[in-house]
Amino acid sequence: MNKKLKKLIEPSLRLYLAVLLAFAVATLFFNRTLAIVEACLIVVLAVYSIIRLRRRQEKLLSYIDSVTYNAESAKDNTLMNFPLPMAVFRLSDGQVIWGNEDFFSIFEKRSTRFEVSMSELIPNFTAKWLTEGHNQYPELMELGGRKYQVHGNLVRTGSDGSGSFMGITYWLDVTDYENVRLEFQASRPVVCIIAVDNFEELAKNLSNRMRDDLRADIEDKLSQWVEGKDGFFCRGERDRYIFIFEERYLAEMTAKKFDVMDHVRQIISPAGVHATLSIGIGREGSGFEENYAFASLAFQMALSRGGDQTVIKKRYNFEFFGGKSSAVETRTKVKARVTAHTLSRLVEDSSCVYVMGHRFGDLDTVGSAAGICCIARSIGTPVHIVIDPIQNASRKLIELLRTAPEYRGVFLTPKDALMQADSRSLLIVVDTNRPENVESPELLEACNRVVVIDHHRRAASYIQNAALEFHETSASSASELTTELIIELLDAGSILRVEAEAMLAGIVLDTKNFSIRTGEHTFDAAAFLRRVGADTSEVKKLLQNDMAHTVAKYAILQQARLYRDRIAISAPEAPQDRIVAAQAADELLNVAGVDASFVAYPTADGVSISARSIGDVNVQVIMETLGGGGNRGAAAVQLHDVNLRDAINRLLTSIDEYLATV
Repeated sequence: MNKKLKKLIEPSLRLYLAVLLAFAVATLFFNRTLAIVEACLIVVLAVYSIIRLRRRQEKLLSYIDSVTYNAESAKDNTLMNFPLPMAVFRLSDGQVIWGNEDFFSIFEKRSTRFEVSMSELIPNFTAKWLTEGHNQYPELMELGGRKYQVHGNLVRTGSDGSGSFMGITYWLDVTDYENVRLEFQASRPVVCIIAVDNFEELAKNLSNRMRDDLRADIEDKLSQWVEGKDGFFCRGERDRYIFIFEERYLAEMTAKKFDVMDHVRQIISPAGVHATLSIGIGREGSGFEENYAFASLAFQMALSRGGDQTVIKKRYNFEFFGGKSSAVETRTKVKARVTAHTLSRLVEDSSCVYVMGHRFGDLDTVGSAAGICCIARSIGTPVHIVIDPIQNASRKLIELLRTAPEYRGVFLTPKDALMQADSRSLLIVVDTNRPENVESPELLEACNRVVVIDHHRRAASYIQNAALEFHETSASSASELTTELIIELLDAGSILRVEAEAMLAGIVLDTKNFSIRTGEHTFDAAAFLRRVGADTSEVKKLLQNDMAHTVAKYAILQQARLYRDRIAISAPEAPQDRIVAAQAADELLNVAGVDASFVAYPTADGVSISARSIGDVNVQVIMETLGGGGNRGAAAVQLHDVNLRDAINRLLTSIDEYLATV
């Protein structure tokens, strides 16, 4: 039958039968025999149509079954012959439900097994990443010398979602790619700048032959250190050396804490001076040029921290090694003279000068700020000292300065200074180089021109892009550095007696009455201040405590305990005055055999620790591991959201790690 005719007739078959039935009923009234014949024909047609319809339905179901069977067969065949290793396991117990041959071949098994668990095949395998919603295993899986990247997802058994969870994993072999990646990282260039910190001091008063022998001994130590590292090593200008090597050798150097510094330190001049190195390393740069820039920055960081250490500059942070020796005093009057005249030009070109120190400013902060005020006043530029009127450790000195007519209106709060500063303002930061420690970080950001005068060792974070920086870690205090600038710029008659006493008080405070961190420049500065009118008895009064603070200080001393026989630690459970805690740490150094002291006490939001040293222990390195800073002899840290017990445990860990490297 024609398909078009069949399509036209089949949808209306019931209608045709109904019409025929109507004709049969009508015929019944005229010819009964004819009506019966028509009825029989209608019944036959109806039965025939029903039979044809059922046959067509059976053929359709048979076709659907065949298609479904072929689809299921294709799916099964795809899973069995999946080109990647694949495994399905129960999440509850890790039992393998199914795995293709490629998966089991990873474990050198010839046939698939379903009675094993994932933990049996891979002891360190965990399905936690699947339950956390991740589609990739966080690490590469190394099996049989090959490296695999594991992908997967979770499914639930049961059509209604009421069954247990299963994990489906796909194992992608990335061995070749990973090896290329590791080789690329291992072969990346690292630039290293090396210099002898104190060669001039080592070779002082030596003949040319002895100088050459001394330099040859140092270069021999360096040559032994770079040997076997397949790098480029050469000597540059001013006893500096360049060493370029591959990243693969840096881990070994780091593990040995750059022991070349210890080897070079064994070289001693006839005068008994030990040789020390400063090393700056640049890595993670885009090429040689950027790595060299990183190395130069790291080298300057090492020098600013006192030398005898290695600093690694990565793209986003620093790493520090060494720092066992005291800072070598290398500054000269020439540097002070150049710095002083540069500072005077900056002050002269400014609309106003703002002097700011660290938070909770002490006598050294206010004393050095008074010295800057003296310079600005002599030039004729308005000047202000920015300090919190309540949160400070130098109220006596501030009140003493305010008695002088020249200091009326000089002291400002950080908020007032921020409102008054303009584009021509000059901000001079004294006694700190860390932006997060200044009295007002907002004022630091608002001022375009900044000068830094500090004696603390530089930390990973420091004030960058300063117009002028007078940073000498060998100096005892910021007041000493300010005094050197005054000597180069002003006559003795331009200095107020109260200003001389303020600067001398800062020197006395930081040197603990000239007992630590003193050099020839320290005594020269103190002698100058004494000549211009500083009264030592008035300075002594500025350092006095009241009775309550004295009693509190000795209460802290009573709780002190020795750790490792030469470190004193006191941990009062009650909050303490910051000045009292610092003085207690100083007082603990008077105990025979104590090289370092730590006073830890609770604060409103955590724990504060004051650290002091009089021996070979570098408390700055210890405090830096906890997030603090300072210098070799005095440092501190503020730990937030931690209790006293945990703070002490962290302190002891840092001390142990430091002593293990000494």
